[in-house]
Amino acid sequence: MESTALSPYSAADFRWRAARETGPFRSDDHGDHLWSPEIAELIGARPLREAAVLVPVVDHPHEATVLLTKRTERLRSHSGQVAFPGGRIDPVDATPEDAALRETLEEIGLPRSQIEIVGRMPDYLTGSAYRIAPVLGVVRPGFTLSVNHDEVDDVFEVPLRFLMDPGNHHRHSAIWQEKERFYYDMSFEPQRRIWGVTAGILRMLYNRLYK
Repeated sequence: MESTALSPYSAADFRWRAARETGPFRSDDHGDHLWSPEIAELIGARPLREAAVLVPVVDHPHEATVLLTKRTERLRSHSGQVAFPGGRIDPVDATPEDAALRETLEEIGLPRSQIEIVGRMPDYLTGSAYRIAPVLGVVRPGFTLSVNHDEVDDVFEVPLRFLMDPGNHHRHSAIWQEKERFYYDMSFEPQRRIWGVTAGILRMLYNRLYK
Protein backbone atom coordinates (compact mmCIF):
# COMPACT_ATOMS: atom_id res chain seq x y z
CA MET A 1 0.00 0.00 0.00
CA GLU A 2 1.26 3.46 -0.83
CA SER A 3 0.99 6.27 1.71
CA THR A 4 -0.94 8.37 -0.82
CA ALA A 5 -3.86 5.96 -0.35
CA LEU A 6 -3.99 6.74 3.38
CA SER A 7 -5.38 9.76 5.18
CA PRO A 8 -2.57 12.18 6.16
CA TYR A 9 -1.69 12.02 9.86
CA SER A 10 -3.90 8.99 10.44
CA ALA A 11 -2.69 6.06 12.52
CA ALA A 12 -2.74 3.90 9.39
CA ASP A 13 -0.40 6.34 7.63
CA PHE A 14 1.86 6.43 10.70
CA ARG A 15 1.94 2.62 10.75
CA TRP A 16 2.96 2.58 7.06
CA ARG A 17 5.76 5.09 7.67
CA ALA A 18 6.98 3.28 10.80
CA ALA A 19 7.30 0.00 8.88
CA ARG A 20 10.08 1.58 6.79
CA GLU A 21 12.35 1.93 9.85
CA THR A 22 14.35 -1.29 9.75
CA GLY A 23 17.47 -0.43 11.77
CA PRO A 24 20.17 -0.74 12.87
CA PHE A 25 19.10 1.03 16.03
CA ARG A 26 22.26 1.43 18.14
CA SER A 27 24.14 4.19 16.35
CA ASP A 28 25.42 7.38 17.93
CA ASP A 29 24.05 9.56 15.15
CA HIS A 30 21.01 10.90 17.02
CA GLY A 31 20.68 12.81 20.25
CA ASP A 32 21.11 16.10 22.06
CA HIS A 33 24.61 16.43 20.59
CA LEU A 34 23.08 16.82 17.13
CA TRP A 35 21.66 20.20 18.20
CA SER A 36 24.57 21.10 20.54
CA PRO A 37 27.84 19.45 19.44
CA GLU A 38 29.55 20.32 22.74
CA ILE A 39 27.27 17.82 24.49
CA ALA A 40 29.14 15.02 22.70
CA GLU A 41 31.95 15.51 25.22
CA LEU A 42 29.53 14.90 28.11
CA ILE A 43 27.98 11.87 26.43
CA GLY A 44 31.37 10.29 25.77
CA ALA A 45 32.73 10.98 29.25
CA ARG A 46 30.50 8.55 31.20
CA PRO A 47 28.62 5.28 30.74
CA LEU A 48 25.15 5.66 29.25
CA ARG A 49 22.13 4.26 31.08
CA GLU A 50 19.81 2.23 28.85
CA ALA A 51 16.19 3.39 28.64
CA ALA A 52 13.15 3.05 26.39
CA VAL A 53 10.09 5.20 25.75
CA LEU A 54 6.83 4.53 23.96
CA VAL A 55 5.74 6.97 21.25
CA PRO A 56 1.99 6.24 21.59
CA VAL A 57 -0.04 7.33 18.54
CA VAL A 58 -3.76 7.12 19.30
CA ASP A 59 -5.88 5.79 16.43
CA HIS A 60 -8.76 8.29 16.40
CA PRO A 61 -11.15 8.01 13.42
CA HIS A 62 -10.19 11.27 11.68
CA GLU A 63 -6.64 12.14 12.73
CA ALA A 64 -4.22 10.57 15.16
CA THR A 65 -2.90 12.13 18.34
CA VAL A 66 0.21 11.48 20.44
CA LEU A 67 -0.26 10.63 24.11
CA LEU A 68 2.17 12.51 26.37
CA THR A 69 2.73 12.85 30.10
CA LYS A 70 3.83 15.68 32.36
CA ARG A 71 6.29 14.41 34.94
CA THR A 72 5.76 15.32 38.57
CA GLU A 73 7.91 18.07 40.08
CA ARG A 74 9.07 15.62 42.76
CA LEU A 75 11.19 13.51 40.42
CA ARG A 76 14.97 13.94 40.53
CA SER A 77 15.46 13.71 36.76
CA HIS A 78 13.63 15.91 34.22
CA SER A 79 11.06 16.92 36.84
CA GLY A 80 8.01 18.78 35.59
CA GLN A 81 8.83 18.17 31.93
CA VAL A 82 6.56 16.78 29.23
CA ALA A 83 7.68 13.27 28.33
CA PHE A 84 6.77 10.03 26.62
CA PRO A 85 5.87 7.18 28.97
CA GLY A 86 8.99 5.14 29.60
CA GLY A 87 12.07 4.70 31.74
CA ARG A 88 15.13 2.56 32.40
CA ILE A 89 15.49 -0.88 30.85
CA ASP A 90 15.53 -3.37 33.75
CA PRO A 91 17.03 -6.88 33.80
CA VAL A 92 13.50 -8.32 33.64
CA ASP A 93 12.95 -6.65 30.24
CA ALA A 94 13.79 -8.93 27.33
CA THR A 95 13.77 -6.05 24.81
CA PRO A 96 13.42 -2.26 24.76
CA GLU A 97 9.84 -2.85 23.56
CA ASP A 98 9.14 -4.83 26.75
CA ALA A 99 10.62 -2.03 28.85
CA ALA A 100 8.54 0.66 27.12
CA LEU A 101 5.33 -1.33 27.54
CA ARG A 102 6.08 -2.13 31.21
CA GLU A 103 6.87 1.48 32.05
CA THR A 104 3.75 2.69 30.23
CA LEU A 105 1.60 0.36 32.32
CA GLU A 106 3.33 1.42 35.55
CA GLU A 107 3.15 5.16 34.83
CA ILE A 108 -0.30 5.64 33.31
CA GLY A 109 -2.05 2.25 33.48
CA LEU A 110 -2.30 1.79 29.71
CA PRO A 111 -2.27 -2.01 29.17
CA ARG A 112 -0.30 -3.86 26.51
CA SER A 113 -3.54 -5.17 25.04
CA GLN A 114 -4.37 -1.62 23.83
CA ILE A 115 -1.00 -1.09 22.12
CA GLU A 116 0.28 -2.37 18.78
CA ILE A 117 4.05 -2.05 18.39
CA VAL A 118 4.69 -0.90 14.82
CA GLY A 119 8.38 0.00 14.76
CA ARG A 120 11.45 1.54 16.35
CA MET A 121 13.53 4.65 15.89
CA PRO A 122 17.33 4.87 16.24
CA ASP A 123 18.57 5.30 19.80
CA TYR A 124 18.62 8.88 21.08
CA LEU A 125 21.55 9.94 23.29
CA THR A 126 20.96 12.57 25.95
CA GLY A 127 23.18 15.03 27.77
CA SER A 128 21.89 13.49 31.01
CA ALA A 129 23.68 10.23 30.06
CA TYR A 130 20.82 8.09 28.74
CA ARG A 131 20.61 6.00 25.60
CA ILE A 132 16.89 5.99 24.81
CA ALA A 133 15.21 3.52 22.46
CA PRO A 134 12.04 5.16 21.05
CA VAL A 135 9.43 2.44 20.46
CA LEU A 136 6.62 3.32 18.05
CA GLY A 137 3.13 2.18 18.96
CA VAL A 138 -0.48 2.59 17.80
CA VAL A 139 -3.02 2.79 20.62
CA ARG A 140 -6.65 1.75 20.26
CA PRO A 141 -8.93 4.55 21.56
CA GLY A 142 -11.47 4.02 24.31
CA PHE A 143 -8.91 3.27 27.01
CA THR A 144 -9.16 4.20 30.69
CA LEU A 145 -5.96 5.34 32.36
CA SER A 146 -4.80 4.79 35.92
CA VAL A 147 -2.12 7.42 36.52
CA ASN A 148 0.71 6.86 39.01
CA HIS A 149 0.81 10.33 40.58
CA ASP A 150 4.17 9.62 42.21
CA GLU A 151 5.64 9.95 38.71
CA VAL A 152 3.06 11.68 36.51
CA ASP A 153 1.06 14.86 37.11
CA ASP A 154 -0.90 14.90 33.86
CA VAL A 155 -1.63 12.92 30.69
CA PHE A 156 -2.81 14.64 27.52
CA GLU A 157 -3.02 14.22 23.75
CA VAL A 158 -1.52 16.42 21.03
CA PRO A 159 -2.51 16.14 17.35
CA LEU A 160 0.11 14.28 15.33
CA ARG A 161 -0.38 16.90 12.62
CA PHE A 162 0.78 19.65 15.04
CA LEU A 163 3.88 17.71 16.13
CA MET A 164 4.93 16.80 12.59
CA ASP A 165 4.56 20.37 11.29
CA PRO A 166 8.09 21.87 11.11
CA GLY A 167 6.52 25.31 11.53
CA ASN A 168 5.90 24.31 15.16
CA HIS A 169 9.53 23.25 15.74
CA HIS A 170 11.24 26.25 17.32
CA ARG A 171 14.96 26.14 18.06
CA HIS A 172 16.03 27.90 21.24
CA SER A 173 19.16 28.09 23.37
CA ALA A 174 20.08 28.46 27.01
CA ILE A 175 23.30 28.77 28.99
CA TRP A 176 24.14 25.57 30.86
CA GLN A 177 27.48 25.00 32.58
CA GLU A 178 28.73 28.27 31.08
CA LYS A 179 28.05 27.13 27.49
CA GLU A 180 25.22 27.82 25.10
CA ARG A 181 23.10 24.72 24.48
CA PHE A 182 20.51 24.42 21.71
CA TYR A 183 17.24 22.51 21.87
CA TYR A 184 13.84 22.25 20.18
CA ASP A 185 10.61 23.58 21.64
CA MET A 186 7.14 22.59 20.38
CA SER A 187 4.94 24.34 22.92
CA PHE A 188 1.38 23.12 22.48
CA GLU A 189 -0.15 25.05 25.38
CA PRO A 190 1.41 27.35 28.02
CA GLN A 191 1.36 24.63 30.70
CA ARG A 192 2.30 21.87 28.26
CA ARG A 193 5.65 22.91 26.87
CA ILE A 194 7.23 20.14 24.82
CA TRP A 195 10.99 20.66 24.73
CA GLY A 196 14.36 19.05 25.37
CA VAL A 197 14.66 15.29 24.89
CA THR A 198 10.97 14.77 24.05
CA ALA A 199 11.05 17.48 21.38
CA GLY A 200 14.36 16.07 20.11
CA ILE A 201 12.82 12.62 19.62
CA LEU A 202 9.81 14.16 17.89
CA ARG A 203 12.14 16.13 15.61
CA MET A 204 13.96 12.88 14.77
CA LEU A 205 10.58 11.26 14.03
CA TYR A 206 9.75 14.14 11.66
CA ASN A 207 13.14 13.98 9.93
CA ARG A 208 13.01 10.24 9.35
CA LEU A 209 9.32 9.64 8.61
CA TYR A 210 7.62 12.89 7.57
CA LYS A 211 10.17 15.30 6.12
